[in-house]
Amino acid sequence: MAEASVKLQISTLPSSPGVYQYYDKEGKLLYVGKAKDLKKRVASYFTKQHDNARTRLLVKKIADIKHIVVASETDALLLENNLIKKYQPRYNVMLKDDKSYPWICIKKERFPRVFSTRRLIKDGSEYYGPYTSMKTVHTLLDLIKGLYQLRTCNYDLSEAKIKAGKYKLCLEYHLGNCLGPCEGLQSLEDYEESISAIRNIIKGNFKDSLNRFRKQMKELAADMHFEDAQRIKEKIEILENYQSKSTVVNPKISNVDVFSIVSDESYAYVNFLQISFGSIIRSHTMEIKKKLEESDGQLLELAAIELRQRFNSQSKEIYVPFRINSEEGVKVTVPKLGDKKKILDLSERNAKYFRMEQFKQARIVDPDRHQNRIMAQMKKDLRLSEEPRHIECFDNSNIQGTHPVAACVVFKNGKPIKKEYRKFNIKTVEGPDDYASMEEVVYRRYKRLMNEEQPLPQLIIIDGGKGQLSSALKSLDKLGLRGKIAIIGIAKRLEELFYPDDPIPLYLDKKSETLKVIQQLRNEAHRFGIEFHRNKRSKEALNTELETIPGIGEKTVIQLLKEFKSNKRIAKASFEELEAVIGADKAKKIFSYYQSIQ
Repeated sequence: MAEASVKLQISTLPSSPGVYQYYDKEGKLLYVGKAKDLKKRVASYFTKQHDNARTRLLVKKIADIKHIVVASETDALLLENNLIKKYQPRYNVMLKDDKSYPWICIKKERFPRVFSTRRLIKDGSEYYGPYTSMKTVHTLLDLIKGLYQLRTCNYDLSEAKIKAGKYKLCLEYHLGNCLGPCEGLQSLEDYEESISAIRNIIKGNFKDSLNRFRKQMKELAADMHFEDAQRIKEKIEILENYQSKSTVVNPKISNVDVFSIVSDESYAYVNFLQISFGSIIRSHTMEIKKKLEESDGQLLELAAIELRQRFNSQSKEIYVPFRINSEEGVKVTVPKLGDKKKILDLSERNAKYFRMEQFKQARIVDPDRHQNRIMAQMKKDLRLSEEPRHIECFDNSNIQGTHPVAACVVFKNGKPIKKEYRKFNIKTVEGPDDYASMEEVVYRRYKRLMNEEQPLPQLIIIDGGKGQLSSALKSLDKLGLRGKIAIIGIAKRLEELFYPDDPIPLYLDKKSETLKVIQQLRNEAHRFGIEFHRNKRSKEALNTELETIPGIGEKTVIQLLKEFKSNKRIAKASFEELEAVIGADKAKKIFSYYQSIQ
């Protein structure tokens, strides 16, 4: 069985694709694995019986679990490959370079060749990938070959050797697959034009090639070459449907550090990705406890220097979400578009997942810290002067215009305190009038708290828009509490938050914890109010006839209903049966009443 700390880490893993890493108690990396669903995959190690002895031994040694979230299973596969080759964990198979994933190479030479390779040679050639499937590479190369006539020979096609007639045309020329640059039958400019188009195809930009193909197809069709036109049409369809991107990051991006930050009132989380030759080789997230009102910029600068020193990074460029000061000789880039921005977004996603994981763990092992953070965040989001440790929320219920009632629910430190919930029968309002009903119950609630010298809330939430909020404010004015208690209204339709004397509503992020607490309050008030309203209608329907009998009160009715379960059974009961429950005097009144109406 996993230890408590490992169980806790498993319980807070995200159900997302990514890579997980197992460490022993000395901090040594034991194993790297990939998963479509991190939480499900990691949990399976500790819930299944393993036949393999090495797997059982591995599970026993696991003391710490780390993970990296990626966009897809393909990315997880590639990232797993990179990490295993870099760190060679004891419980992973050894991955060798010649068994690595394929790339497409545009060779740095005159009249460049385009081919697949598993070896990356730093000779200035261009490499695209890696690809998870050789079939994908072959499909792309076949597509390129069908579009553009490129040489496949490995001759040195220098200008001098071509002019000297050193080479002769080969079979590829006669088959129409090459235009014969070896004998000077194709110019370098024309060839480079094809290479430029191929670069765009590999990057996923098919516009130029599609236009060129469509033109070819029309020309072939006009000349009655329908088979050739159909072949081009099939290539166009492949181009339109093909997705060329299957790499963790762009291989042109190398020797770069990426930093992102997410923060709340108490903590900041900085994620660090290290990119080497187009692949992520390291991901680490640092938690920073705020001491003063430090800005995200200050914290990111501090964390970037600390992480680069800790991991001995020699990268000469960093990507960050906003401009910061960095070490001398290090270029700072703030990506706005393209592959660089995608890498930065991935870093931010990892920071957010780490933050969520910490929240989940804190809720379990350190509830006080969790409460303090929520309260601080609500104070900031709602622009309050103090933390809303005590919140009360009001809701009216008068379904179908009958039996108007209201409910007040109480939350303290972000949690419901059900023993302090209060329900109200509307006393001074005739008919269904939500505004007047809200004014009445708010006045009654806080008049009573003041008379009993009970603590008042820091925040009042009114379930409704401007009208209900204005009505509640009238009551606070009468009690002299306006300005002493913060009050807001929440409209159901768009989750708009209204403030007194402010016509423009506040919209919170739909995923914000502040909005979730407010929605929980609103939903709880609605549930409590509906429950009270339903019980009142049911009770009235049951009790009306019995309570019309002179001398029979509510307590007697409750006693009878507990015993006989329904009015119908009470009406059919004998005098002796009634007497056994409520005594002879009341039994006689009820028995006589039902005898008289039969």
